[in-house]
Amino acid sequence: MRRAQNGTRSTADPRLDDISKAIIEVLQVDGRASYAAIAKEVGLSEAAIRQRVQRLLDAGIMQIVAVTDPIQVGFRRQAMIGIRVSGDLGPVGDALAEMPEVDYVVTTAGSFDILAEVVCEDDEQLLDLLSSRIRQLDGVVSTETFVYLKLNKQHYNWGTR
Repeated sequence: MRRAQNGTRSTADPRLDDISKAIIEVLQVDGRASYAAIAKEVGLSEAAIRQRVQRLLDAGIMQIVAVTDPIQVGFRRQAMIGIRVSGDLGPVGDALAEMPEVDYVVTTAGSFDILAEVVCEDDEQLLDLLSSRIRQLDGVVSTETFVYLKLNKQHYNWGTR
């Protein structure tokens, strides 16, 4: 257990041991890998793997999800939206995170305060999202939209380095 900055004890330790890193790397290659297969790969019992995976999930260190190709499931328009904000960035970021079309929100340093990736069914939905919802948020000064023409690479297997 380590001490948080405010002096209280924290059970969440962002450092991972080699076994946890190996489990994550196996699951990044195949999120459906069985506990038995992972156990064989990393040298622990199936029960130990089950417990470690659950701890990693509970701590928010990882998620196990299905990643789809947006075009093949009916979302023909993807875009990254650069947003400039006046005042507190938090409420704008939080509001964007609540929008179902928005799948990625980051607060940045640079010419945009926030970047938001959106996945829409078509240009009409993107236009409505921009005009009626994002640009109407309190504090939004301007937006710049980068429409995706082709998805060249989308991978989530960067490991734990």
